[in-house]
Amino acid sequence: MAPSFNLLLVVLLTCALHTNGCYTSIISFGDSLADTGNAKQLAIYENVELHSMFSPYGETYFHNPTGRCSNGRLIIDFIAESLGLPFIPPYVGGDGNAVDFGQGLNYAVASATALEASFHEARGYSVPNNASLRVQLEWFKQSLSSICPTLL
Repeated sequence: MAPSFNLLLVVLLTCALHTNGCYTSIISFGDSLADTGNAKQLAIYENVELHSMFSPYGETYFHNPTGRCSNGRLIIDFIAESLGLPFIPPYVGGDGNAVDFGQGLNYAVASATALEASFHEARGYSVPNNASLRVQLEWFKQSLSSICPTLL
């Protein structure tokens, strides 16, 4: 068991060393596990208050609420740091232009679902926001069109 674990560890560390420096940005989709502030911006637009907009959220690392559903960093922040990249800015609230896109963009929204709100509502469930995976992919398409209008 120990020799196979050691071999796995060596392989993973070697892969990590070779990938460091290969990437220039991260494009992220998801829910609260990866949301770096999109839900906060959407809530501001809709005049809604979220828990992640107040202390203790953000106290540990950023020293103020950032919209992350954590009092520190998220897994996506650690991934960016391990690749030597800056933290990924949220798409909502920025203009999603090529400058933002060049450093990566985060489309994840807390409480987002993979399926549309209509799917859940037809089954009697209420969905707190409408930033499903389809919506996040539409935002991504809009970002792509800002840097390459002939692509889509």
